[in-house]
Amino acid sequence: MQAVLQYPKIAVIQPQGCLNAANALEFERDLTTGLTKNDISILVVDLASVESLDSAGLMALLSAHKLAVSLERSFRLCNIAPSVKIIFELTQLDRVFEILENEADLSAT
Repeated sequence: MQAVLQYPKIAVIQPQGCLNAANALEFERDLTTGLTKNDISILVVDLASVESLDSAGLMALLSAHKLAVSLERSFRLCNIAPSVKIIFELTQLDRVFEILENEADLSAT
């Protein structure tokens, strides 16, 4: 019998600037596209270059999280600046999302 190893395919999305009502729809489309690719099992959103996040940006992330759960895929956030991370903590969404300190934490997956 031959052992079969399957390695997860990881996609990383790196938004920049502000995630707000002006660009949340486009951001959500990018997340949806990343999650629905057949060869992707983990989608990581690297928020290192995100300066601010409003409710529309949060809703885009929540919609993508919901889609990931329904597709049985992993959805993770990483490199969140302290000024943005506080938004996740105040809304208690830090309990919903899997948040990594940096992309290197993916190696533990």
